[in-house]
Order: sequence, then structure tokens, then C-alpha cells
Amino acid sequence: MTVGVDISLSEYLKKYFGFSNFKGNQEPIIRNVLAGNDTFVLMPTGGGKSLCYQLPGLILGGTAIVISPLIALMKNQVDAMRNFSMDDGVAHFLNSSLSKAAIQKVKSDVLSQKTKLLYVAPESLTKADNIDFLKKVNISFYAVDEAHCISEWGHDFRPEYRRIRPIINTIGSAPLIALTATATPKVQHDIQKNLDMLNANVFKSSFNRENLYYEVRPKTNATKEIIKFIKDNPGKSGIVYCLSRKKVEELAETLIINGIKALAYHAGMDSATRTDNQDKFLMEDVDVIVATIAFGMGIDKPDVRFVIHYDVPKSLEGYYQETGRAGRDGGEGKCISFYSYKDIQKLEKFMEKKPIAEQEIGRQLLLETVSYAESSVCRRKLLLHYFGEVYEAENCENCDNCLHPKTSFEGQDYVVKVLKTIKEVKEKFKANHIANILAGQSSSDIKAYKHHKLDIFGWGKEKDARFWGAVIRQALIKKLIEKDIETYGLLKFTQAGKDFINHPFSIMLTEDHDYSGADDADQGGGGKTSVVDEQLFNILKDLRKTISKRVNLPPFVIFQDPSLQDMAIQYPVTLEEMQNISGVGVGKAKRYGKELIDIIKTYVEENEIIRPQDMVVKSVVNKSGLKVYIIQAIDRKMPLDDIASSKNLKMSELLLEIESIVQSGTKIDINYYINEVLDIDHQEEVFEYFRDEAKDESIQAAFDEMGEDEYSEEDIRLMRIKFMSDMGN
Repeated sequence: MTVGVDISLSEYLKKYFGFSNFKGNQEPIIRNVLAGNDTFVLMPTGGGKSLCYQLPGLILGGTAIVISPLIALMKNQVDAMRNFSMDDGVAHFLNSSLSKAAIQKVKSDVLSQKTKLLYVAPESLTKADNIDFLKKVNISFYAVDEAHCISEWGHDFRPEYRRIRPIINTIGSAPLIALTATATPKVQHDIQKNLDMLNANVFKSSFNRENLYYEVRPKTNATKEIIKFIKDNPGKSGIVYCLSRKKVEELAETLIINGIKALAYHAGMDSATRTDNQDKFLMEDVDVIVATIAFGMGIDKPDVRFVIHYDVPKSLEGYYQETGRAGRDGGEGKCISFYSYKDIQKLEKFMEKKPIAEQEIGRQLLLETVSYAESSVCRRKLLLHYFGEVYEAENCENCDNCLHPKTSFEGQDYVVKVLKTIKEVKEKFKANHIANILAGQSSSDIKAYKHHKLDIFGWGKEKDARFWGAVIRQALIKKLIEKDIETYGLLKFTQAGKDFINHPFSIMLTEDHDYSGADDADQGGGGKTSVVDEQLFNILKDLRKTISKRVNLPPFVIFQDPSLQDMAIQYPVTLEEMQNISGVGVGKAKRYGKELIDIIKTYVEENEIIRPQDMVVKSVVNKSGLKVYIIQAIDRKMPLDDIASSKNLKMSELLLEIESIVQSGTKIDINYYINEVLDIDHQEEVFEYFRDEAKDESIQAAFDEMGEDEYSEEDIRLMRIKFMSDMGN
């Protein structure tokens, strides 16, 4: 089918979309579709895939049927198409979200040939009444978007996608265009085979997104790192991906209470909330969306400046597509991933209930993710190799491994050992098996195949299996060996590998990163990971002494040592920051904070100190509810032992909470309880000790002075609370 009018494609492009030039392969792809040929398009996110079917859909007679997986994606595209046209009927979607009246309107517009593009979910396509309706439509061509959903080896496999070809045959044959942003050679073949389009013209764009920066960090205190990163990039749009809905909600809430404009997005939310949150992100009412991978497939936001993976993705295809949402305008796009092998183990556990074949595929995809994360080779080179593309440059200068390279070493002998081991076991085993043979690590598989009895078993035991895994990965990138994907990753020789065994040459390698210390547990706000600035600590102690003489109170009543130490770690320079310091509440901060803030501010400026501003991350989970309950109960003069039992606390634990309340500057009155347990003379003796004699708040020192026979620890603690509250607050 050809365009039978005297107007060039460029003029159509300008007329319908306002663009003067096509991007990349767009023009030859569109010409192929207009000529009525089957077309396979492999184009990275941001490359302009949609235009490849939208423009021919507008030019050709009839209606193009676009099969698309997500309602949000359809809505987004239909809205975009209507913006380019005077008639809203130019594009419609047909899915389960529509009312009967809306469905009727869609069908009417399609049959009257107003509609040039009709978006349909694969589930809707299978319904008998929709099949009957589409048989009456003059279909110009079919477009299968997100076509990787067809393949079990794709990162987002959907069984209903495998039924598309039989349904197309039932409705009526027409040219077919399949489009995907992520497909390995294996996935591409799967798609073409399943859609019966092995003879299609294939248009494959480069997967290299030069503007994207890739980095993998160990997953230690990830929440703190994320907050710091976002605060260091104020006002920039970003997406943070998590695997579970629970983590999405927890992290979104944590970002919000730390002053970041963020919202959550996951499939468990109601449709209206999801849509509203997505729109707020698009309209820049919020800067950050925390989401499961359900978010973003239909997002055409060109200025997403960062994509962070809190959890390791299930596959490199998924990772590539999600990171591909950054920097679609060609500008800055930072892709930061947090990695812990514990995440991999969790994902493997989730797979245990799936059929064996699915487990094998899932594990193989996970191993590729591990290889990417742990490798010290150029991230861009690794990603492009995964998608069957060769990246010639040794240093991309835009990933953590290239900007901070590990030292290279001569790897000729190591590679020879790897190749000879693969040859010895007749190319019938995977990478981890080969690595274990070389390292001499006996496993159940090794014993089952009696490979621990081979002469070569352990001939590389001076290095561990991790090292040999790194050598194997780099031999794959250098195309000396390849993975046979049909057999779940068995290692096979290439011709170059066979030549290398016979005629080895110098080959430089690097060791992998070691993330064994990474733990996915966040330490929250309390973890002290910095060292106390002793000089500032001594300055603050001197100032505390000055204040204590002025107000005639012991220094420990003003601020206790742990609070001063925390100040000498955090360097608070505002009242709000002072309230984040351990043992300092609103009252203490307002009463004594200004003098300390002024001296800290001067100290920071004079010594040019870079403050760890996000060392204290406000935590969503805190004990504020318990503290409020205790204060209210004391206000009602409830006996302390009753308060303790009502909250399942020991008396010592309750006193600890009350001490914390008082230390932070809140005044409380427990006289009603003290009068029940201590006579007035004993009360006065302890009070006067703390006021006139005590050098610090030590309970032991009080016992030494007044005798343990007279008082219990509880008595001393109660009176210390009374003293601190009456005199300090």
C-alpha cells in the first residue's frame, strides 16, 4: 500500500506533529509500513517509537489497531494524538475502564471512519463482541506495542500477548508492525516467530544512550543516600523504583517527612489515586514518584533527571527500560542502583512456586543482573553486549566504572584456564559451575557430575569462584565464548575462543566489585556513622559551662554530653536542625539553642566544613505516639506503675521514656507520684544533691554520696527527673 498523494513524508510530519525532521530510523520504518510490509522495530525508550505507527495511521485510509498493555499508556497516547488534531475522534481506546455509553461512542466513531488510531488492550481483543465489531472495520494495519511482553524471556511476559496472532487471523489479515524498547536477540526471535513475521523488515536502533550515567552502589543506608541525592538535586524530576508495594509506601512517606515533594504509585492503589499521582508528577506538582515497575510505561516526560533503583531489578531488560525513562530530551539522566546480594536471594525465593521452566528463565535473567552489578567493566559496554550490540570504546566516561576504574591486570593465563575447563566438560555447563571447578569449590552439582575427580579440578584455587566468574564475564564480552540461551546459559566457544586457545595473546582484565558487606537494612536516623569533632565538642562544653553559671544550673541540666557529641557530628545551624539532635526537643532548642547554633555556624564557616546534612533522616516509625500517651497520662495523674502496665513496659523502661521526654525540654509534673513513694525529707536531700553537689547526672555517684541503703535506684531516678524538669525546663 503506498501513499497516493503529492505530499512528502516530511510535510506530513510537519502537518500532523509540527516536527521538521525525523529521528534515527523513523523515516525508513514509516515508509516500510506505508508500503504494506510487516515491520519489526527495536528502538530504545525515548527514540520515538510511537511516531512509527502514529504517522502512517494518520496518512493511510482506515483505522490502525494499536495493541497496548496498559490503560495509563493508552490514555496518555490518545490524549497526545487529540492534541495534534481538531477532532477528538481521531484516536480512541477500547478497554475495561469505559462505560457502555463511552464504548458505543468509540464504535460509532470507528465505523464512521473518523478514528485513525484505535488502542486496544490484548485482553479486550480476545472478547467475542470486540472481535465481531473489528471484523466490520477497515483496518489499515496492526501495531503491537511493548512487543517484548510476548516472550517468556522478556522482562514483562504476558500470556495473553501470545494469543494476538490467532485473533488477528480471525479478525482479518493486515500488515503488522511490532515495536519494543528492549529485546535481546533471543527475545526478538521469539516475538517474530510468535507473530508469524519472521520475514518482516527489521529496523534496529542503537541501544546506546550517551547522556545516561550509570552507577551501582552497595545497599548500605540506602534511604539516607537517596534523600541526600535528591536534596543535592533540588527541583529535579526523578523516579525511585522499589519491588514491593509496602516499600514504595514506606519510602514515599519517609521522603515526604524529610521535606521532599514525593508521591507513591503502585498497582494496589485505586485507579483515581494512581492517575492523580501520575498527573501531579507530569505537571511538576511533585518532584519524585516512588513506584513499582508498573509506573512509567506510558509516561512521556522528557525531563526526568534521575532514576533510582532502591531494589535490584529482576532483569537487565527491565533495568534498561526503567532507566530509559531518564533524560529522554537528551539532557542529564542519572541512573543509580543499590545492590545487595540479599535482594537476589529474595527474588530467587519468590520464584520457587513457579513452574521449573519459568524458574530457570528467571534465574538466568537474575544472573545477568548480578553480573552487571558486580562487574567493574564499563556499564555501557555490558548493557549493549546484553542486547547484542558491540560498544567499541574502552571508556564511555559516563559510568562509575569508567570514571573510577579498577586496576587492570594481565589475564591471558586466566582466560586460557577458563577456556580449557569449558572444553574439558564438553561445553555443557554454566558459568558458576565452571568457576567452581576452577576454584576447587565442591558443590552438589560438581559431585553429581564427578567433576571433583577431574585433573583440572581446583587448578585455579589460588583465586575464589567470584574471581573466576569475573574472568568468564569478560571473556563473554570479548566474544571468546557465548551463552547458549536456548539451554539456559551453557557456555559455548566462538571461533575467536577456539583460536585463542591455540594462539593466546595479551588480554587485560579487572576484578569485580565486592558488595559482600552491603546489607539492605537501613539504619534509620539513629546510626552514628561519623566521628565526633573533638575540637567543636570542647568548644560546646565550654559554652555550656558559661550558660550554666549564668542561669545557676549544673551543666548537665542544660545539655547532656551525648547531645553535645551529636552536635559535634551533625553541625546543626538552624533551630529545626537543632531539634533533630539526640535529647533536644523544641523547648531545649528554643531556650538554649541559639547560642550554640551561632558558635557552630561560625566554626563551620571558619573551618570550611562540609556538613553531613542527611545523617539524621527523620523516621516514619518513631515512638512519638508512646511519648504523647505518657505525657497525657501524667497530666491526668495516672500512677506510673499503671502507665507502665498499660503499655506493657517495665518500670525501668517507662522511666527511660520519661527521662527522654524531660531531656528534650518538655516540663512534666510527677510530684503526685513521688509524694506517694518518698517522704518530703528524702525528696529534699536528693534534690539538693543534684542542685548543689552533683558534677554530672550519674545515678552511681548519687548512691556513693547518699548511701544505697537509704534509696532505691528508682527513687534516685524519680528525683532526677523532677530536678531536671523543674530546674532545666
